[in-house]
Amino acid sequence: MNTFLDWLLSSVHSVDWLLRDVVTSLAIACETTLGLGLIVPGDTMAVVAGTGVGNVIDFIGLYSFVLFGSFVGESVGFWIGRKLGGKIRTSWLGRKIGAKNWELADIFVESRGGIAVALSRFLPVLHSLVPVASGMTHMRYRDFIRWVMGACFIWAGLYLSVGWALHNSYDVWLGRLKYGSEIFVTIIAIFIVVISLVKKRLQKAAESMIVTEQVRDAIADIETSEGLE
Repeated sequence: MNTFLDWLLSSVHSVDWLLRDVVTSLAIACETTLGLGLIVPGDTMAVVAGTGVGNVIDFIGLYSFVLFGSFVGESVGFWIGRKLGGKIRTSWLGRKIGAKNWELADIFVESRGGIAVALSRFLPVLHSLVPVASGMTHMRYRDFIRWVMGACFIWAGLYLSVGWALHNSYDVWLGRLKYGSEIFVTIIAIFIVVISLVKKRLQKAAESMIVTEQVRDAIADIETSEGLE
């Protein structure tokens, strides 16, 4: 397995830095755009690209491209919502996504505003829908992109750093051990499990926020109806 990992990591390193950065940026832009965000694995792309980083300057360059791709994808989603939100939701793609997911995104954004935008960067499904849902509200693009930038700075830095650290650890010492490849794969598996658990916790937190808001709306409706009586 050591031989295979040597070949795999060397292959990533051998890719021209500009091609690697552009492809990664494009993938991230697609991942944060409606529809494509449910297919393109942005997290995986960021980690894999990170393994190809050679030095600090290289890291800064890739980091900049990933941030740019994130901003472009999120912005496209926002303006799709602002200009075509209603049509998109009633289209074949909108129906395929599901009314429940749209409703969750709507309530999340309406109840939490910018925090919802930031958290969605780390959540499955919602990371693709929240930008569109945000565009359909009265949220200003300036406020939207500020929250996006804060979340993406953290997200990109985390995943790219992990990829870079994994490759460096393999080059420095794991690759020289008899079972270095097995340890390397184990570390990756642990990272994936930890990230999955964190995402599930965030997802539950988001769902809790949504449920709380739904309960508040229901109570408000009851109080209003009682007041009318």
